[in-house]
Amino acid sequence: MRMPLSAIILTTAMALAGCSDKGLRTVQSSGPGPDEFKVMPVKPLTPPPSYDSLPAPTPGSANLVDLNPKGDAVAALGGNPAALDPTGPVPAADSALVAQASRYGVPANIRTALAESDAEFRKRMARSGRIKLFPVDRYEQAYRREKLDPFRQNEAFRRAGAQTPTAPPQFD
Repeated sequence: MRMPLSAIILTTAMALAGCSDKGLRTVQSSGPGPDEFKVMPVKPLTPPPSYDSLPAPTPGSANLVDLNPKGDAVAALGGNPAALDPTGPVPAADSALVAQASRYGVPANIRTALAESDAEFRKRMARSGRIKLFPVDRYEQAYRREKLDPFRQNEAFRRAGAQTPTAPPQFD
């Protein structure tokens, strides 16, 4: 029995489609992409107790459902978000926390510097394996030396005398 030409073409196209690129696991960037730090979801809308007691809208003022990341972080860490003034200096009660967090310096362009460093790293790693015969996880290949082994770190801390929680068994 002879297969029609269209069935052969369709089978070949489906076989080649299975070899397609996975996109998110490739090391090469396809463009500048979105900045995940600029996107913030809003709180769910809630109806007011009375529509008659609503204040008049003020252009440029904050919305009730807008997020306040700094205030939420201060509240989560046990601080007073009402004392947080985004334009003013750091409150005296939080000065020790800020001093401890910035003890090694705070570069102003940390995100830009990290993005440039990572782009250079990905470019360097992409040179070594542009053509592969079989689908491989290029992300895993590029960042293999960068990841931590939690079990080895746990054992290192235990040998150093630090108290560590019980770790789950390691399966290989």
